[in-house]
Amino acid sequence: MEENKMGSMKINKLIMTMSLPIIISMLVQALYNIVDSMFVARVSEAALTAVSLCYPIQMILVAVACGTGVGINALLSRNLGLRKQKNAEQVALHGLMLAGVNGLVFALIGVLFSKQFLQLFTTDPEILSMGISYMQICTIFSIGVFVQITYERIMQSTGNTVYNMIIQGVGALVNIILDPIFIFGYFGLPAMGVTGAAVATVIGQLIAMVLGIVITKYKIKLIQVHIREFKFDLGLVRNIYKIAIPAILMQSIMSFMTVFMNVILVQFSTLAVSVFSIYYKLQQFVFMAVAGITNAIIPIVSFNFGAKNKKRIIETINFSLVFATIIMLAGTIVFQLFPEQLLYLFDAKEDMLAIGVPALRIISFSFLFAGVSMILCSVFQALDHGKNSLIITLLRQMILLVPCTYILAHQFGLNVSWISFPITEGICCVLSLYYLRKVKKETINNLDKEEALLNL
Repeated sequence: MEENKMGSMKINKLIMTMSLPIIISMLVQALYNIVDSMFVARVSEAALTAVSLCYPIQMILVAVACGTGVGINALLSRNLGLRKQKNAEQVALHGLMLAGVNGLVFALIGVLFSKQFLQLFTTDPEILSMGISYMQICTIFSIGVFVQITYERIMQSTGNTVYNMIIQGVGALVNIILDPIFIFGYFGLPAMGVTGAAVATVIGQLIAMVLGIVITKYKIKLIQVHIREFKFDLGLVRNIYKIAIPAILMQSIMSFMTVFMNVILVQFSTLAVSVFSIYYKLQQFVFMAVAGITNAIIPIVSFNFGAKNKKRIIETINFSLVFATIIMLAGTIVFQLFPEQLLYLFDAKEDMLAIGVPALRIISFSFLFAGVSMILCSVFQALDHGKNSLIITLLRQMILLVPCTYILAHQFGLNVSWISFPITEGICCVLSLYYLRKVKKETINNLDKEEALLNL
């Protein structure tokens, strides 16, 4: 049996080699989202609005896929650390089963509720027609997303993150190439507009899914997936979602937070909403780098948790915190020194600069605190303390941030309201460190005792 490098490779090198491909693939996805919107915007303003209205459903779909993937990843890595090969393979098989079920659920949602959902926001028949077409195609064929992400998590659990980069990169590249062909009707094809954008999206996802299946079959030797060996275990499904549900909620909360923040900001001006939207797109390039680290350390911590290796868990936590802090510090410096240049990327005029420059500078002070919370939330998930992650994320995205923004905005004005971000992240950083101290005492420090008992 091939040795799993998560139990042997030097931690610093392991985290770097695992996280960098994930970071690159996430940045590719971020760039793709921008390019995709640019193509749709060239069709018409109504087309861009139709796609934008479907975005919350797409965010929730990805949240369910990635959150379920976190549960699969952590449980699979832990069983590999315990050298329970059959159990690990059953986790992978149950992950694929859940991918199929989730794909079916979202397909039904798309078929039955697309019109009702879009009618919550618009009555324009043109926007409704395009939005329904886009949403139904993306949800009916969402099996591609769910299976692709499941295979990515199987690869991550064995330390093979370079393949993730390849899968996501190929999927995004196919999408970008097909977008103009299907949207505008090149090479003799009819111009399909928004429908074409949806078709290009699902083709890219399905190709990525097939690539994931092939790579896992021929390149991932630590896990062999054979459907005929599947044995349904409700307890295993519960264990996957015990870890997955907090992760799903954490990723879903962002979409709700954006809605509430827009409600607060629109009272000042639509320009304030635009500035927040621009900030959100810009900060993705900083936060996604740290998210790449969190994706890498979940299987590392889970594997060594299963292997009762306290030393490697502590080393992983310490190096990840340093790595994330360096990235967030770099992001803060860029936002402090070049806010105007960042806003010019979105054709900002004087009125937008007046709001945007102080907003970017003030909010970026929160980055260092946020990096600590993000890393520790992933550690808590890997160590079966998902409740801590959920609490911190709820505080960061909703419970503290939204009321704090509302109070500051109404008492002191728009520019002061941005201080809610560093205040919220600072409080959550302190709470994360407090939870880490508790987790060390209750879980990590006991691993030495458990290992000693096993060696008796």
